[in-house]
Amino acid sequence: PDVSQISGLRSRICGCFERVGEELVSVFMSSMSDANISKGAVVCVEAEVRGDVTIGTGTVVHPKAKIIAEAGPIVIGENNLIEEQVFIINRLCVDHGDGDVDEEEEGRGQSEEMQTMRIGRHNVFEVGSHCEALSIGNHNVIEAKSYVGKRVSIPDGCVIGAKCRVDSKETLANNTVVFGEKCTRRRQSSHPPAQTLQLDFLTKILPNFHHMMKPSKKT
Repeated sequence: PDVSQISGLRSRICGCFERVGEELVSVFMSSMSDANISKGAVVCVEAEVRGDVTIGTGTVVHPKAKIIAEAGPIVIGENNLIEEQVFIINRLCVDHGDGDVDEEEEGRGQSEEMQTMRIGRHNVFEVGSHCEALSIGNHNVIEAKSYVGKRVSIPDGCVIGAKCRVDSKETLANNTVVFGEKCTRRRQSSHPPAQTLQLDFLTKILPNFHHMMKPSKKT
């Protein structure tokens, strides 16, 4: 055989090994997590999904996102967008963000049953946002590098603006917008629109450039 034939054979063999390697990486990363990934969800293997996590159909999880079920399960509904470097955690104790932990809350949390973090449908978690809230409804936007503490409950249609911090013990009103350096609040007339087109695009394009975690067999 001439040089071109040998080169072509080598390319085909390397291609076969690469495809097998991709499949093994996907299976291995999926097996390392207890995540229940629904059919139709797109979860990149470069994301860290740890503990009892359920991810609904149509939800997209970008590379480098972290979803950590530490104190109890995390249930994520349908058609959510979780971007790069997002940190979603069901934390064992209450962290007020300044390095101090509420010891009373911590002790009580250890003695009570596990609490489930529930995230509804059509929510967007933008790049670098941090969320510990146990209850998030539908059609919310957590903008880039914002912080939502564990004691906050977010209902429907809320926007937490870029770099804003909300960590007081409260339930926000529907369609609340938090914005600006002073975390000013106002009400908007309707909830943010669903990111249907972006989700459809990402569902098609991400598998071309990243390995995906496999859907759970029971789904």
